[in-house]
Amino acid sequence: MDDGLLVRVGAGPAPSDAPSGKRAAIVRAATALFLQHGYQGTRTEQIAAAAAVSKQTVYTQFGDKERLFREIVLGTTATAEAFTAHLVEAFADVSGPDDVAPVLRAVARRYLAAVLNPQVLALRRLVIGEASRFPDLAATYHREVPARVLAALAERFGELGALLRIDDPARAADDFAFLVLGRSLDDGMFHVEAPVVDVDATADHAVDVFLAAHPRRLRRR
Repeated sequence: MDDGLLVRVGAGPAPSDAPSGKRAAIVRAATALFLQHGYQGTRTEQIAAAAAVSKQTVYTQFGDKERLFREIVLGTTATAEAFTAHLVEAFADVSGPDDVAPVLRAVARRYLAAVLNPQVLALRRLVIGEASRFPDLAATYHREVPARVLAALAERFGELGALLRIDDPARAADDFAFLVLGRSLDDGMFHVEAPVVDVDATADHAVDVFLAAHPRRLRRR
């Protein structure tokens, strides 16, 4: 599965002169332009030209640039949904104590690779940069993407309570996310070029530290 940026935007209107393929082309073109030039630096004329449609078609499908921007940002929640679905599948493989570390290492690798994807980093910068203009949009994005992933991790860690010493699943999820992403995410947010990260070594170290803080529960005899 591709861990890049997923954008799912509703079907919207489908007038006879604007088939659904044009709507998808507009979303692709606008996403690329917004990520490269920002909201203010992107004009509707540029979006129309890049999508090979008329400016009127953009307005017919989305109303205006702001609505298009909002739909794209909120459409990226599909990325978080895909990752949380992966978490459910990954943790389903945990049937005993020996399964925990391998699953956590695999999840950490997937998490790190997904968040450090250049498009995902660019979107985070874009949303943060426009937070003062669209505070409600930024808050919704935070709730539906990073916070949603943390909530899913907390739910999974709660299920590991019989195997690991996890007294506070929510705090354990915060710790895991920071250990996995930590400096790599910070570097990625401040550098346009994707940071060079040894995903395997970073993920393994994060899991080692996490398991040291949350060791196996001793079986009662």
